[in-house]
Amino acid sequence: MVERVLIADDHALVRDGLRTVLAVAFDACELFEASSIDEVIATIEREADFDLVLLDLNMPGSKGLSGLAQLRDRYPSIPVVIVSGSSERGLVRSAIEGGASGFVSKSMKRSAIVDALRLVLAGEVFVPEQFEEASEESEEEADIGHRIDTLTPQQKVVLQLLVAGRLNKQIAYELDVSMTTVKAHVSAILAKLKVFSRTQAVILANKINYPGGAGTPPRR
Repeated sequence: MVERVLIADDHALVRDGLRTVLAVAFDACELFEASSIDEVIATIEREADFDLVLLDLNMPGSKGLSGLAQLRDRYPSIPVVIVSGSSERGLVRSAIEGGASGFVSKSMKRSAIVDALRLVLAGEVFVPEQFEEASEESEEEADIGHRIDTLTPQQKVVLQLLVAGRLNKQIAYELDVSMTTVKAHVSAILAKLKVFSRTQAVILANKINYPGGAGTPPRR
């Protein structure tokens, strides 16, 4: 029984389309809408319980998977399904690893979207068919993943900030460490990733959609 669903997308036409799909499939369901991540959080705080949140990847206050990260951190018990115009394999993998209960492409047929949501509501995780068919990582992606896995937790945070476009002095401020420490982390990252510049490191990380710009890490 689906009682409450929150549709989060900054495009009214997309929200209207999803509302129509849900209203037909779940006729007793109460539907809510939000056009920014702040509205999503405010609505959940006000209304308390939701059976499902449908979350667009990019909207005001949210870029990439940062919105998902916020919701998983604040409301871990609410299933979140990413709704995106893209279903690129690395992006899907990153979303599922980030705690999404499903990944739905906006190009999917209405019946397929309903089937996907029913699966999630039953406690399963839904990913697009093409992702399942191509579940084997490419050799390059696997190699990049192994290199990143060799980084320490702090180095991974620094890599995230590099991907987000932060300068060394910004990283130093956000992590409350010295410039010398940041430079040491960056040097170690380049060595472990087997690249010669921060630009190459970012390009490498982007090939597997390594998270960046997912909000500012707390200062120590």
